[in-house]
Amino acid sequence: FFPQTMKIQPEPGTFHIFTIGDSVARGPDLNKAYAYQLQELLTKQGIKVESYNLCVAGYGAQRKDIVLSKALQYHPSLVILHVNDSNEYEDEREYKRSKEFDGWHPKNWFMKSLIIRRIHEAKTEKAYWYLLPAEVRQQNNVSDASLETAAGLDQATLKRWHEQVTQWTTKSVQATKAQRTPILLVTQAVTEVARGTKQPLEEHGLDAMADALKAPGVYHVSMKEVLINEDYLKLYSDGAHMRADGHRIMAEALARFLTTNGVLSAQKPQ
Repeated sequence: FFPQTMKIQPEPGTFHIFTIGDSVARGPDLNKAYAYQLQELLTKQGIKVESYNLCVAGYGAQRKDIVLSKALQYHPSLVILHVNDSNEYEDEREYKRSKEFDGWHPKNWFMKSLIIRRIHEAKTEKAYWYLLPAEVRQQNNVSDASLETAAGLDQATLKRWHEQVTQWTTKSVQATKAQRTPILLVTQAVTEVARGTKQPLEEHGLDAMADALKAPGVYHVSMKEVLINEDYLKLYSDGAHMRADGHRIMAEALARFLTTNGVLSAQKPQ
């Protein structure tokens, strides 16, 4: 997470907004991400709000649900859940690793020690690996990008990932509804930026999935609908991640949506 602090007991009349997502919503910098820019816009409108960026790079729908379950313990006034489908490989990989580590197979004995585990994990950190030749990194399986690419080309795998995103996003929505916390789903849009011509925005069926989940207290804003009339190639740093201007436009759209639809005024601030 970005370095952020919050009061356990928020000031009276203050809305707490928690944004949960992956590297896209995490943004290029804390002050440039749409979570922070949204706070700035709402504050200028006289709304007392604290907006926290709880996004983690590489997190898919399952791990976002874990973050959300912890965030709900702080009784937020609103949760913004950035819905994407590009990190399911990482979620499956880490879930498999966690289940393997639960057992007491001899290969896990040394790693059960916090000190030994941290020494081992240090080998995979950037500060260490930048000093080693690429051949060494490859031999130690630091990057499995080729496996992820291959999996992403398999239609059956893509279908399974979409089903997983639907399953875990539905679970997240149900958790917020059970606590009577409003949730705003922001669905990801991607594009090709390297071809030099304006390529279409794609949302991989996420918009329809989010629309199907809409209900009282469950809202949806589509990145595709927000950016489609913009010169959006200039707003992307790659096919998925937005520059600061892209986050600004998203923050403006979210602020309009929240105020126009009375999302914040309908809720009691913390």
